[in-house]
Amino acid sequence: MRLHLSPEDAAFRDQLRTFFTTSVPQSIRDAVAAHRELTREQFVEAQQVLNAAGLAVPHWPVEWGGRDWTPLQRHIWREEMQLAGVPEPLAFNTSMIGPVIATFGSQEQKERFLPATANLDIWWCQGFSEPDAGSDLASLRTTAVRDGDDWVVNGQKTWTTLGQHADWIFCLVRTDPTAEKKQRGISLLLFPMDTPGVTLRPIELLDGGFEVNEVFFSDVRVPHELLVGEENRGWDYAKFLLGNERVGIARIGSTKRMLAEAKEHARQITVAGAPLAEDPYLRARIAELENELLALELTALRVVANSADGKPHPASSVLKLRGSELQQAATELLVDVAGPLSVASFAADGSDVPEWAQVATPSYLNYRKVSIYGGSNEVQRTIIAGSILGL
Repeated sequence: MRLHLSPEDAAFRDQLRTFFTTSVPQSIRDAVAAHRELTREQFVEAQQVLNAAGLAVPHWPVEWGGRDWTPLQRHIWREEMQLAGVPEPLAFNTSMIGPVIATFGSQEQKERFLPATANLDIWWCQGFSEPDAGSDLASLRTTAVRDGDDWVVNGQKTWTTLGQHADWIFCLVRTDPTAEKKQRGISLLLFPMDTPGVTLRPIELLDGGFEVNEVFFSDVRVPHELLVGEENRGWDYAKFLLGNERVGIARIGSTKRMLAEAKEHARQITVAGAPLAEDPYLRARIAELENELLALELTALRVVANSADGKPHPASSVLKLRGSELQQAATELLVDVAGPLSVASFAADGSDVPEWAQVATPSYLNYRKVSIYGGSNEVQRTIIAGSILGL
């Protein structure tokens, strides 16, 4: 079974394919294809190219840069971008805080932040997880106390992805510690990362990278005007934000690209005098992954088609759950195709080990995170059981 496109949608796909492969710098797309870490400048350049063409935030309201596309067109946009190795518009900006501000923010906040957010003139980071509040996010302890026209924030966030690049943070804080339920009494604040009292400390990961950080707040003063929506309604905004995040987290196009890479590399590796690609077990394994990915793609189309008023369908949890599992399976496949070459993760310059094999194991290790962020897969199973299956 394959997705059949109408002549109009096929032309739309070809137009996007041409743009992505000719307008985004080849050096950036090569870095994505090689699983290299992108610089801040590369992220910004790629997103500004997309935004100038009206392709950075097609899912936003039209008045703020969105496009009145069909669900299928939005799916094609995301998949073609991933297949072409184009860095997706920064999720913290375009899939998280942008839609929240567009839906719940004041008119002043929309005018101030949305154009700059779409163009990556402001780089946002996410202040949600804490040392004792990860998957159980409602247990967060970072506080904000009203003091005149300001909020005074104290506490800590962790696993703040790419916080070292960020200009601003959107931060969940507890504003009513006496609330009857822990999901209540939480608010959402926006403030610059260079505000006095904000300290960022990088966390070195197993793959040797510094993708995530700890962020500490000590008497950080935030103007009341930077409160999003209503006081103590932050949990509602967080659920809305995470639902949007989960729709894009499946990364179907990226997984397709990894499977294509694995097949290509398997054709070039010889085992017992024959190409690895001819191994029956490997062929069956790839076929199984491709079938699972097709099923996920069709589910993604159903989810987007049934989302209303900008609110993601509860089945977005299915996309997050299965999408993350297939991404991890694809990175594991690349490690297995590399075989003994995969131990050369940090080979010196001039190594005979091809670059793709050198990054296979670090990528595999890094992708362990995808079943955790955006709400762990265990949490997604609970959501699916209650919201979809009615258990």
